[in-house]
Amino acid sequence: MENRHSFTEVQNLLARIFRAEGFSPEHAELLATNCATAEADGSVSHGLFRMRHYADTIKSGYADPAAEPIVEDVAPSVLRVDAAGGFALMAIEKARSQLCKKANSNGIAVLLVRNSHHLGALYLDIEPFLRLGFVALALVNSEAVVAPPGASRAIYGTNPVAFGAPRHSDGPVFWDQSSSTTAFGEVQMAAREGRTLPDGTGVDAKGNLTGSPQAILDGGALLTFGGHKGASIALMVEIMCAALGGADFGYEVSCKDHPGAMTSRTGETIILIDPGAGASNLRPFAKRLDELTDALKAAGQARVPGERRLHLRGNAMTSGIAIDDRLWRELTDMAQKT
Repeated sequence: MENRHSFTEVQNLLARIFRAEGFSPEHAELLATNCATAEADGSVSHGLFRMRHYADTIKSGYADPAAEPIVEDVAPSVLRVDAAGGFALMAIEKARSQLCKKANSNGIAVLLVRNSHHLGALYLDIEPFLRLGFVALALVNSEAVVAPPGASRAIYGTNPVAFGAPRHSDGPVFWDQSSSTTAFGEVQMAAREGRTLPDGTGVDAKGNLTGSPQAILDGGALLTFGGHKGASIALMVEIMCAALGGADFGYEVSCKDHPGAMTSRTGETIILIDPGAGASNLRPFAKRLDELTDALKAAGQARVPGERRLHLRGNAMTSGIAIDDRLWRELTDMAQKT
């Protein structure tokens, strides 16, 4: 059974849990807003479902809620941040102002984050930058759970990519997708709910194609979407996040010394582009993008990427977020035990 809870009610409950796990009030609110927004947007595999994972990872000692990110200004358009074992959102927030200044001054800026745990849906990392008028790209590598074509074991993480751009007449265009057939959170949710996935979503421990989420979790692996095409994107993410940013490759990540840990310590790269840089003789970028999205809809596309999530968010802000009663009780118990 489900009941609706206001966005503020959900946000406050999650913030209580994060504060109890050792986060400062500011960081607790930052993380809680992210998780509540993902749930409101319909990104449930990256929303409240993951709260137990975050808490277990912190309790294991693998993630540090008191981490203080260290920002290094390494070039006119480049920042590196050592997240010190904390969550990536905290590192991004620490570098946000400086990153925007670099993008405004130079037309482009790159943020390289290492030693970080990613939290939530990746598009939420870049949406604030889109609303400031930037074009943004984000990439995250993660613990190896994906086998590329021909491989006998997992080498890559799900390695998602998010991209977005501002429009003039409506909300920004944005998308977020993994380089695997599906997000790992979807596999975990399917296993928990007793659902099967499309056949060929992954392989079992013997390398046989399967749609069984439990077989994928029990020594199997996800596959890349589109075969070698998804594998090429996964490779790019490893290079951009681990090799370039100084983080571990997905296959180097191990939680074995921290029993109970459910998130991986890897890297994230964000690239911001100022579409107005040197463009005084061009038509305004945001209006130009409106022309493209109008053409897509005129051709029959029902909506452009990002619109559904923003529509669901608007409904949630008005009518509340529908949450399974069992999950709500679990979250309430987590907050009360603190």
